[in-house]
Amino acid sequence: MTAIPPEVQVTFTEDQLEKISDSLRLQNRERHWFDTRPVIQIPFMPWSFYLVILAGRNRRYMSKREQRIASQLLIVSLLSGIIILSTTGLVVLYLLKSALGINLFSDFSLGLWDWFLKKWQG
Repeated sequence: MTAIPPEVQVTFTEDQLEKISDSLRLQNRERHWFDTRPVIQIPFMPWSFYLVILAGRNRRYMSKREQRIASQLLIVSLLSGIIILSTTGLVVLYLLKSALGINLFSDFSLGLWDWFLKKWQG
């Protein structure tokens, strides 16, 4: 509403303001790839809560601080993904090695294979 001069703003009726608000809400809703807004009603309570989850391409201007935070989050996300994928890969390779009966070090085991067998055999 800041683009509308104050002398015009005071002439709006409640109905007009509601329609403008609805129009803007619908306009923004169409621009997101994923948009869900569930309402959670708690039984026997006079109020409800809502949750908004949006995902899509960022079309707004980002300040330098926001850009820096976004870059840091990207780096942390990538590093976390690499660590998780590497750890998962190493565990799978270790289990495969153990399944094939290959011993790299005599009289040494991480116990992962024994744990895995117990889980699968019940």
